[in-house]
Amino acid sequence: MPLGISSIIFPAFLLIIIILFFLASSLRIVKEYERAVVFRLGRLLGAKGPGIFFKIPLADVFRVVDLRVISFDVPKQRIITKDNVTVDVDAVVYYRVFDPIKAVVAVENYMYATNLLSQTTLRDVIGQVELDDLLSKREELGKRLTEIIDTATDPWGVKVVQVAIKDVSLPFEMQRAIAKQAEAERERRSRIIMAEGEFQAAAKMAQAAEMYQKNPMGMKLRELQTLTEIAREKNMIVVTPAASSQDLATMLGIMKSEQKSQKNNNKPGES
Repeated sequence: MPLGISSIIFPAFLLIIIILFFLASSLRIVKEYERAVVFRLGRLLGAKGPGIFFKIPLADVFRVVDLRVISFDVPKQRIITKDNVTVDVDAVVYYRVFDPIKAVVAVENYMYATNLLSQTTLRDVIGQVELDDLLSKREELGKRLTEIIDTATDPWGVKVVQVAIKDVSLPFEMQRAIAKQAEAERERRSRIIMAEGEFQAAAKMAQAAEMYQKNPMGMKLRELQTLTEIAREKNMIVVTPAASSQDLATMLGIMKSEQKSQKNNNKPGES
């Protein structure tokens, strides 16, 4: 190969390599759920993506921000409630970045800042409520925490979606006290139910007494029915007040007929 041609091909090949290296270092790709915040020579250029974008080597610096919903556990916090009860509370926070430029420029580390803010807000809010409200109104407290944290993180470009209280741990002594309180409440309800039953039974008995007073024969029939039921027990002796001969004969006849029917029932059936 002539020397002149080789001297031309080698610089051209070197130039192609340099151009390919420049393009490879300049092309960047961000996914659909990501945005790249680009700084050129220290100045904010804007948010790029999704897809392919170009950056100037040594001049452009970018930071990729995830726009998906992110969740993290708030570490368990030992808090004293409004009624001076010590509890351990942990929660989970769901948030997402709605403005990647603010998330990069307005705060150094939006994830760390949101985590610390959630811990502080959880302690402040739980410290203002009583234990009964904490145990029974978790959903309302979660909404209140969401509003407070979302308002504070809005200048950072962060939207807090939901804050949920996961668990409330009570001391063993407080658990025993709550169990005693629940037991006393159940005992109170059972006594009220029994008293209401006695009241209703007394009212019905008073009505029955008035009906028997208006119709004495009804009382006599009730007495005979009771004696008939007692007569089924053969080993019992029943002592009744003195009655007329006619009433006594009627009662004896009923008792004998009852005994005869029981004997017939005890005999084996005839084929």
